[in-house]
Amino acid sequence: MVAQDRRVAIVTGSARGIGRACALSLAERGCALVLVDVLAPEMAHTRSEIEQLGCPCLTYEADVALYGRARDVVNDVIRQWQRIDVLINNAGRAQPKGIAELGEEEWNATIDVNLKSCFNWIQPVVPYMLAAQYGRIVSMSSLNAHSGGVTTAVSKFAYAAAKAGIIGMTRSLAKELGPHILVNCVCPGLIKTEVVGNAIIREREPELVKGIALKRVGSPRDVAEVVAFLAASEPCFVTGQDIIIDGLQWTR
Repeated sequence: MVAQDRRVAIVTGSARGIGRACALSLAERGCALVLVDVLAPEMAHTRSEIEQLGCPCLTYEADVALYGRARDVVNDVIRQWQRIDVLINNAGRAQPKGIAELGEEEWNATIDVNLKSCFNWIQPVVPYMLAAQYGRIVSMSSLNAHSGGVTTAVSKFAYAAAKAGIIGMTRSLAKELGPHILVNCVCPGLIKTEVVGNAIIREREPELVKGIALKRVGSPRDVAEVVAFLAASEPCFVTGQDIIIDGLQWTR
């Protein structure tokens, strides 16, 4: 049984990249972590890092797009730890194809992983948060939700559409679930992760940073610190917001 003075946080897509950084930032703040990913070996490494920080950790190999699997995981977390205080909807997938090339199955998969997954995980945790009169939900949108997936973007229109949906969902749920549950999302710009490959950024980095006010690309930790603030700070008077984390890209 998890210590009663610890918040319990679920982080999807937490094996690597931004999700891993979010999980570690929350562990540094004393949370017990629930990791969800399809990448079991990488997730095991993240769990080891969290436990080295002295925090309890559960891991679940799961596809976030599966509605029933999300409910099974949530039920098992409640069985073991009796509470869920924080949900970070981080899992997502890139989609670089344009309208002429994208097939229906690829469109559906992009929406399922990036947008529907948020519904899959929010719905089963909300009753427990409402009963506790406390909850923090943070979902990962994207700068592309504001700017659109331009021709040079790693992901294009289908990804941008899914991420824009997260903003609308966030604003609506913040009104529906207040005052006890805070619902926010963040919109990262260019972040150097395993998905946005280091080689791709390295080849174009001098060109890319010219369009960023802070003259560098972002890191997973840059995003994680904002997510951790929204998820763990007390008090917090921020809800229904989409916070852009991009070092101020001039092409916004």
